[in-house]
This record gives sequence, C-alpha cells and structure tokens, in this order.
Amino acid sequence: MKDIKVLGTGCPKCKTLEKMTREVVEKNGIDATITKVDDILEIVQYHVMSLPALIVDGKVVIKGCVPSAEEIRKAIEN
Repeated sequence: MKDIKVLGTGCPKCKTLEKMTREVVEKNGIDATITKVDDILEIVQYHVMSLPALIVDGKVVIKGCVPSAEEIRKAIEN
C-alpha cells in the first residue's frame, strides 16, 4: 500500500492536486492512503519550499506545480 501525502496550506492549487491525486488513485485502482497535510510545521519537515507538493512513501515526487493526471500516476507508481 502506498502512503501518499498532499502538502499544501489550502490554496486552489493545493486543493486541485489533492482532488486529482484522489481521482488518479481511484481510477487506476492503486492501493493507497491519501492524507492532506496543511500544518506548516509538518510541511517544513519535508524541506519543500514551493507548494503544492506530493509525497509518496516519504519521498517528494512533485513540488511547486499542479501536474497532469498522467504525471501524478507515474509519480505514484514509480
């Protein structure tokens, strides 16, 4: 099971990344738990300076943009 975290403080881009990530996981039947992290102190622990960011199994795979659904799928599966 993949552990996915969407880092963001609640801006429109952060909300879009969370929504798209949930859709990609559901559409592709990926076994994962998705957590939205909006606590700035927790976000800082990932050393991410630009939001939103996508964390898969503790590793930053996307940051500072809203990628396409295909880019999200690839980031999760790799």
